[in-house]
Amino acid sequence: MKNLFDVSGKVALVTGGSRGIGEMIAEGFVANGVKTYISSRKADACDATAARLSEQGECIAIPADLSTKEGIRSLVTALKSREKKLDILVNNAGATWGAPLEEFPESAWDKVMDINVKGPFFLTQALLPLLEAAADPSAPARVINIGSVDGLNINRMPTFAYGPSKAAVHHLTRTLATHLAPKHITVNAIAPGPFPSKMMAHTLKTMGDEIRAGVPLKRVGEAADMAGAALYLASKASNYVTGAVIPVDGGIVACAGTL
Repeated sequence: MKNLFDVSGKVALVTGGSRGIGEMIAEGFVANGVKTYISSRKADACDATAARLSEQGECIAIPADLSTKEGIRSLVTALKSREKKLDILVNNAGATWGAPLEEFPESAWDKVMDINVKGPFFLTQALLPLLEAAADPSAPARVINIGSVDGLNINRMPTFAYGPSKAAVHHLTRTLATHLAPKHITVNAIAPGPFPSKMMAHTLKTMGDEIRAGVPLKRVGEAADMAGAALYLASKASNYVTGAVIPVDGGIVACAGTL
């Protein structure tokens, strides 16, 4: 029962890894001995985060725009030129859009769905050979999708595409888990609640007290909370877990309507 959470020596890719939840997960991996590749659309931000995290271990930046097939192809080609296997894929890159219902544009809907749902599917598809090369019955390869509590509950904010896109991520997780189990690849999702990130920055600034009051644990998430969940799903401790959607939300989903 020793070393259940040991991930040292593994290779991971974290999309959207230059900031926010992706950076939290990447830092947790790097600090625990995982060779971690991070990707984001902005090369400067990606390089800066990789340089900072490399002070704790090994972190390599591969900038890419994962909203397009060309961007996915570029990332996969770059990774394949460096690695023969991939132990952990974290599909975190995401987007949101807010606008009144009457004005919500089709272009915004398509952007959110393309980045949040289409991107993870086609990136996972393209990386299957590397994941299969790492997979073993006693040590499965891992796909960790980042969903949201907004895919489990209803958000009152006018972000009409975001919640449905994350609900789709959760269902995609279960679907992929079913198809990839015979290949010894587990697929799970984390559904974060409120965490400090660029996406949440304005909401926390304007509604922070209200948000904290609505969380049963009365706080927003911290980096260690997210890193801990990802390390669990990447380690031997979760070998027998696949198709799960794990809320990391201070109790928002589980305690909904009870407080």
